[in-house]
This record gives sequence, structure tokens and C-alpha cells, in this order.
Amino acid sequence: MKPIEIRPGIYWVGVNDRVTDLFEGLWPISQVGVSYNAYLVKDEKTALIDLSKEMLSDDYLSQLSAVVDLASVDYVVINHMEPDHSGALKRMLEFAPNAQILGMPKAIDMLKDFYGLEENTTRLSNNQELSLGKYTLRFVYTPLVHWPETMMTYLVEEGILFSCDGFGGYGALDGGVFDDDYADLAFFETEALRYFSNIVAAFSKSVLSALKKFVDMPIRMIAPSHGLIWRADPARIIDLYRTWSEYHLNPAEVGITILFGTMYRNTEHALNAALQGIAAQGVPVSVHDVRKTHVSYILPDLWTQRGVLVAAPTYEGKLFPTAMDVLMMADRKHIANKTAAYLGSKAWSGGAQADFARIAEKLGWQVLNSMDFLGGPTQEDLVRAREIGSQLARAVKSTA
Repeated sequence: MKPIEIRPGIYWVGVNDRVTDLFEGLWPISQVGVSYNAYLVKDEKTALIDLSKEMLSDDYLSQLSAVVDLASVDYVVINHMEPDHSGALKRMLEFAPNAQILGMPKAIDMLKDFYGLEENTTRLSNNQELSLGKYTLRFVYTPLVHWPETMMTYLVEEGILFSCDGFGGYGALDGGVFDDDYADLAFFETEALRYFSNIVAAFSKSVLSALKKFVDMPIRMIAPSHGLIWRADPARIIDLYRTWSEYHLNPAEVGITILFGTMYRNTEHALNAALQGIAAQGVPVSVHDVRKTHVSYILPDLWTQRGVLVAAPTYEGKLFPTAMDVLMMADRKHIANKTAAYLGSKAWSGGAQADFARIAEKLGWQVLNSMDFLGGPTQEDLVRAREIGSQLARAVKSTA
């Protein structure tokens, strides 16, 4: 993709990444890709806002040099030091050795830690402004969205918020960079939620704090470092992020996330009975086979649905390993405010139900009646499983 002028003198100079398999070494993106958005403001002074990962330095510098002489760049704004946004910095400075690097104090400290850079740096303060000529940049400190040094840059005259990881999402950009370039935003909104639940959700309190800082700033465009630029409806992505962030405090949507695993289908038979009980109450479910599904795709439902049913057996005296892996990630992401239940085969020993109860207590989940059974389920067990599903569904509806 070529650079795109998003407003007079303001350019998108980002790059797509369609070759990386795991974002941050953890989250699958091989099927959807991701964009690394960077921006150039050309005025009496020229400012570059964010960069790209080191692997894409050549592509990134080619983009940038198409619209500006690299040696003429006066400022490099570091909203976020994570290497997918700063990895190309040292290459950039080979062409612009006199450029001043701007960032919050923690970002400047990290420059030395990550890249050994100490010269030509400026430590910014919250709400500090920089005039480029007709354009003014305001630097707003937004710590822990999602690293401690993060800030967002607000272009005052145009109402553009360069938000870095905030309001971002997975998904390479297929020719267009704006929300109104695409007839159907469902893909990008789905990938924005997956990105949020994978990357940002654990810092929801910080997201809500950051949002308060922009209440009195008119925002006419959201320009994040991953995903779409929201110019037609910037309020849409702001509202989505606010809603998702509030789920760490308040009950989420009516629905039940099923974490399912089985070895010999004994637990599956009990789950099918529980699903009948849930269906009878009209509550939607999202069933995830934890043996096959990467946790990246499970977290969005865990985050947005208020009910959880773990249907997995005992394995070596403990909860089925891949089910436990998902629950441990839920703990890491601070997924709270859930109503939950457990069912599964305890094989010949048991232990899974106790494992589940322990982690559910740590997360502060309200646990309803749970059950386990030796070997395969009896008819009585199937009746109990159906009632557990029905009871969980009723509880989820009652908190709506």
C-alpha cells in the first residue's frame, strides 16, 4: 500500500504484516494479519508519530521516504515503546540523525534499555503541547494502556487522536485504511474485540481512566497503531472500548461460554444434557473445545459473556490441562464478575472439581451447583447435568 493523506499534510505511512504467525509470540494472526500504522505530520516542522517493527524497517522507510526526505524529519514521537512500534527507530535515525525523540519519561528511559539511545531525547509532561506551525500536538499520558510509558498524541486543530495500541485491532488493511472504506465492519470489530481481550483487557481500569482525559477534547478521527482509522464514526470504537472495559467491573452480556474438553466422550455426554437445559432457558452459548481452540479466540467470549460452564474431566488428579490453561489465562486477564458451574467425569479419582473451585474463588466467580461422576454419566447424572445447565442459564438471565 502507498502512503495515504488522511488530512491535509497528515499521512498514514504504515505497513501490513501478513507473515507473522503469533502476535507478541502468543496470539494467532496468520489468517488475518495485522497493520502497523504510523503517521507523518508535515508542517513548518515535520513530526513522525510511531514507527514499525524492526523486521519491516525497509518497507516502513520506503513508505516514509515516498512523502518526505527522511533527513528533514524534526521529531519522532514515541507513543509506546513496545518494539512493534519502535523497532525501526535505529534505522530511521541513520537517515535522520538530528531528529529529536519525544516521549514520556518512562519511554525515554526505555529507549536506553531497549536500544541504547540517550541523545536527542525530550522528556514530555502530561498535556504538554508542541507547535509544528499551523498544527499543534498535545501529548496525553495514558499509563498502562497497556505499558507504563504509553501516551496518546492529539492533533488539536484537526481533532485527530493518534492512540497507538488504544482502540486498535488485528487485521491487515486491504487497500483502504478508513472505517468508511469497508461496507462491512463486522470483521474489524470482531478482531478489535479479540485484540482487546488478548492485549488490553487486563488494563481495563487504565483504559477507563484514559477515556476521561479526552472528555473535553473533540475527537473527529481515531488513528490507532493497529487496524482501521475511524473517521466516519470514531465514537463507535470509543464506545466499544468503553463497554468492553466496563465489563471488568459490571456484569457482561447475557450468554454462557462453554469450556469443553473430553478424552472418551463421557464428559461430552453430560455437557450435551447441560446444553439442553441452557437452551430451554433461551440463553445463547459459545462452545469452545479447549483441546483444539487457541485461547486467543476464547477470551473474547469469556470477557463479554457473564456465564461460564467448565465441562472437562479429571486428568492425573487435576483439571484437564487445556481447560486449566484457559482458566489460568482468565486469571491473568482479571476476568471477574462471572456466574459459573462445573461438570465432568472424575474418571477413577477426581480432583478437577476442586481445581475449578479454587481458581473460581480466586477470580471471585459465583459458583452454582457443580457435579462430577465416576466413569461415564448415569441417567441420574444426565438429569443433574441438565438441571445445572438450566440453573446456570436462569442465574445469568436474572442478573441482566
